[in-house]
Amino acid sequence: MTGGEPIHRFGAACVVRRLWTGGGAVVGRWLGRYVVPALFAALFVAPLWFMLVGSLRPTGAPPPRTLELWPAEPTTAAYTRLPELVPLLRYLANSALVVALAVPVTVLVASLTGFGLRLLSGAARRRALLGLLVVLLVPVTAVWATRFEVFRLAGAVDTYLPLLAPAALAVSPFLVLLYAWSFGGVPDSQLQAARLEGAGWLTIWRRLALPQVKPATLAVAVLAFTFHWSNFIDPLLYLTSGDRYTWPLGLRFLLLLNPTDWPLLMAGSVIATAPCVLVFLFAQRILLADDPLAALRSKGRR
Repeated sequence: MTGGEPIHRFGAACVVRRLWTGGGAVVGRWLGRYVVPALFAALFVAPLWFMLVGSLRPTGAPPPRTLELWPAEPTTAAYTRLPELVPLLRYLANSALVVALAVPVTVLVASLTGFGLRLLSGAARRRALLGLLVVLLVPVTAVWATRFEVFRLAGAVDTYLPLLAPAALAVSPFLVLLYAWSFGGVPDSQLQAARLEGAGWLTIWRRLALPQVKPATLAVAVLAFTFHWSNFIDPLLYLTSGDRYTWPLGLRFLLLLNPTDWPLLMAGSVIATAPCVLVFLFAQRILLADDPLAALRSKGRR
């Protein structure tokens, strides 16, 4: 053995160690960037996929006893049978009407309230935030009876007013807190400069603050859409006329009419879930774009 062999072996070991360490870092980054998000995505996508697969099975077929990734004989018979059992288009149109009215009101109320919290002083802001957190802890079921009595005395039962009432309160204090946190990123210097220019607070909210919190506006709109589209309790409590029912009620009636036809129930669930999924994907694409307004304009041209 020559004197240079130990040095040569030591150098080769260092090279191997560096390659191993560098390769481990690459593998770690690859796992963190692709594998872990893919696993989380599969965790949420899997129920949607099996719901879709179940809706494509022959009507009246029982649930499969084993895991079924795709039906042996896919068919859309369950979707064509839905309008025969319930007024599908009427219920969907009613849900769309409620959403079209409630989502803009929710965004307006939540943004105005959140901007008002942004303008409060330190002590007053903390008290207001504490009050919102207390309201957030109150269970919704605790006020069902009181709300129903109020709307009954007001003669608003069997109208869409009780369904739109949560929008007038921003649906949830969480949406107000989301806006308040987002407006906190607007510098005080900009607000003071706008005031020196003679702008009122509503003008500052509309032209200065609101354009800087577009991601929060989009998130609030998506959450409000999901809440109002999937709202089941309020239509069940307040609506009595069949021509005013929304699709969540229609899905419940479908279960009562034919509780053992799983493909039919899965088809109704797919129709109930698809709008929320599409709205989320649409909002995600806008949020990931460099210029959200440009993304919206390009979608409009298409």
